[in-house]
Amino acid sequence: MTMPAPLVLTCGDPSGIGPEVAVAARARLGTSVPFVWLGDPRHLPQGSRFAAVDHPRAALAVAADVLPVLPHVFAAPALPGQPDPANAAGVVAVIARAVALVQSGAASALCTAPINKKALKDGADFAFPGHTEFLAHLAGGCDVVMMLACAGLRVVPATIHLPLAEVPRALTPDLLRLTIEITHAALIRDFGIATPRIAVAGLNPHAGEGGAMGHEEILFIGPVVQGCADRGWHVVGPLPADTLFHPAARARYDAAICMYHDQALIPIKTIDFAGGVNVTLGLPFVRTSPDHGTAYDIAGRGLADPSSLVAALQMAQDMATRRG
Repeated sequence: MTMPAPLVLTCGDPSGIGPEVAVAARARLGTSVPFVWLGDPRHLPQGSRFAAVDHPRAALAVAADVLPVLPHVFAAPALPGQPDPANAAGVVAVIARAVALVQSGAASALCTAPINKKALKDGADFAFPGHTEFLAHLAGGCDVVMMLACAGLRVVPATIHLPLAEVPRALTPDLLRLTIEITHAALIRDFGIATPRIAVAGLNPHAGEGGAMGHEEILFIGPVVQGCADRGWHVVGPLPADTLFHPAARARYDAAICMYHDQALIPIKTIDFAGGVNVTLGLPFVRTSPDHGTAYDIAGRGLADPSSLVAALQMAQDMATRRG
């Protein structure tokens, strides 16, 4: 039987904690989650044990305590905590190369280490708000949503990186409906939940309290939820966000659709700050990422926790297996 292709892990910003948590994740996982790191070996922590390979599948023959590396030469070395504009183009090129590997079947799924959007914009005129939008572009312009997941909770923000004042204008019936549809399909295909249960939060305090604290729930959130229920889906809401995330409430749904960034991310980061995973739903390939940033302040100091990357790699493998 042919072994499944390994995952591909991008290097992310080489001046952040990406390279060191990649080494730590390999040490923790061994060969239980086969992956190849795509980046410049010069950017790995000094003394790291790695083996250069010329194809992702060659990673399957690398010893469990050695990091398989698919080399990608960057313009400059990397100093921890000090992003170099000269390396920005390399970061972008690695993401594109990794996507091509997954699309061709050479890798089974994509896991991305964190990038710094400002560093990429300054050094490579990066025109996308972040990883998610760039990946959607590389995939041909598909509709995608962001899920944050841990063992006890999955949340999906309908709007993401927007000032709070802009959320009511950006939150439309079509956007909310599409977010629910993509989440529903992904829970079935990628998480193996035959009949997903989805809870939808309100935008306003107490879910508007019948119009006393806002009208979005009456005008369109409730009707969109009802439309999904009319299709036979287990979708409920709008529900007050302040009572949506305690243990008994979480037991009643498989994912919560939230209206804005902090409404979704505060509960999951409170429940599992170190082990959360960022998942892009709606792509034609599997993509996960650790739920943390470049952490320039601790890069190179041996303080970075690889738990989120380990969880992201494990989740990517599980999702790729379900997709077959």
